[in-house]
Amino acid sequence: MKLSVEQLTGHLQKSHAPVYLISSDEPLISAECCDQLRSAFRQKGFSEREVLHVEGQFKWEYLLECANALSLFAEQKLIEIRLGSHKVNKAASDIIQEYIAHAPPENILLIIANKLDGGAKKSAWHKAIEQKGVCVEIWPVEINQLPGWIRHRANSKNMQLDDSAVELLCDRVEGNLLAAKQELDKLHLLHPEGILTAEQIVDAVSDNSRYDVYGLMDTIALGQSERCIKILNVLRQEGVEPPIVLWALAREIRTLYAISQGLERGLAYDTICQKERIWGKRKQTLRRCAERLSLTTLESLLKTSQQLDKVIKGMATGSPWLILSDITITLSGKRLQLTSLS
Repeated sequence: MKLSVEQLTGHLQKSHAPVYLISSDEPLISAECCDQLRSAFRQKGFSEREVLHVEGQFKWEYLLECANALSLFAEQKLIEIRLGSHKVNKAASDIIQEYIAHAPPENILLIIANKLDGGAKKSAWHKAIEQKGVCVEIWPVEINQLPGWIRHRANSKNMQLDDSAVELLCDRVEGNLLAAKQELDKLHLLHPEGILTAEQIVDAVSDNSRYDVYGLMDTIALGQSERCIKILNVLRQEGVEPPIVLWALAREIRTLYAISQGLERGLAYDTICQKERIWGKRKQTLRRCAERLSLTTLESLLKTSQQLDKVIKGMATGSPWLILSDITITLSGKRLQLTSLS
């Protein structure tokens, strides 16, 4: 059967299926959906968990071996397959169908995948899961839905945001739900009661600028390379996910590219700032930053950002934090040389 994220809670309260498929390109909602499933399964007695990563020389036959293996620690087991963006070929499809046809009651299979294309949804293995299990396809939150999502998320934390606060958060996160979650978590700690305004959000970001992505962007604009690396290390130690840092850096690169292009075409800087929504002290620091970086360098950084996105999604090899350091240092006015990104 097909279920939405909202329908999942009611389903789990009544029963559970032998196999679940979660597919999405929205990492936050996908991760939270999987966490909800794991928690529900633990309460039902599925205390053991085995995770299989589909990469390199992965052999799908191991799924059947894993399902049939007797456990020394628990009678019931959750088997997770991290499919990511990998395709399911004919041999893998046959094995998935065989597992579903003879699914042992002491196991639950959870397949976690990126967004599936039309061909995958029409495949035999996908149809088998629809018939015997549960498919949850998670759609991204559109820009026009983001204010409602932020309000709902805030309400779940007993937080109240006025219209200006919601508008400011939407502008800052640009649809990145991981960034939105991080901001709301921080604001909840700083302002657990009362109605939050845009001014309070700006103050909160300013007070904590040394240790968030916005502070990193300010430091980049000022050309303080050593401090940039320090902030990156702190973000990594505090558990900030690479996609959040990449989102902020890519946004900054696009802004600088727009500034450089506009100035090259002879546009008034105030006009550029109004179009790119640049205000306050950032107007002058971003102009100086754009003037020290060529359009060629910015184009190269955009390509590096695209490559890093593939690394983060498991579509290419490399160290996300090393590449983030390279992008950051280059933006701040220096250059690191990486041997390879793939």
